[in-house]
Amino acid sequence: MKSNKIGIMGGTFDPIHIGHLIIAEESRVNFDLDKIIFVPTGEPPHKNLKNVTSAKHRYEMTLLSIMHNPYFYISDIEIKREGLTYTIDTIRYFKKRYPKSEIFFIIGADSLINIDKWKNSEELLRESKFIVAKRVGIEYSLLEERINEINDKYSKIVFSVTTPYIDISSTDIRKRVKNGENIKYYLPLDVEAYIKKNRLYR
Repeated sequence: MKSNKIGIMGGTFDPIHIGHLIIAEESRVNFDLDKIIFVPTGEPPHKNLKNVTSAKHRYEMTLLSIMHNPYFYISDIEIKREGLTYTIDTIRYFKKRYPKSEIFFIIGADSLINIDKWKNSEELLRESKFIVAKRVGIEYSLLEERINEINDKYSKIVFSVTTPYIDISSTDIRKRVKNGENIKYYLPLDVEAYIKKNRLYR
């Protein structure tokens, strides 16, 4: 019997863009995941909350971006959680909710390099498997070295996925909107329309 495999993709998603979606879909296809659950952060501990768009808008944009993919789902678990949101709490939640499933947390290369700085990082590495997407700006040799180091210590729990290099960031999109520049095809059309309708990032 095929084991159930679930990918968890967390992020501020301010806004979500095609880079996020490509990483999620490539992870699903390459690792035969049954579904991907997108988890917009509530109060991320590593960001200045004054510069983060409201959770409602970020949730709605994420929902709009995934609605045409039957394998993509969304969870508001972190948005509903009071106080700062940490990945370890999210992993605990999904392991409890899906006790018979393999959980894969999808992250960028920069996050894996710095994972020792995350809250309860050792428990996190024991409790979940990771799919890491190569990212512009992170040397491949450095990433491979980090992957091997973690896999040697915790058994084979980190896997890399190769995706097209899409040099798009949420920060860049916000700047482009503020400067009145084009963002078409940087993100789904529905999300672009939502940003314009709600006058975000101006």
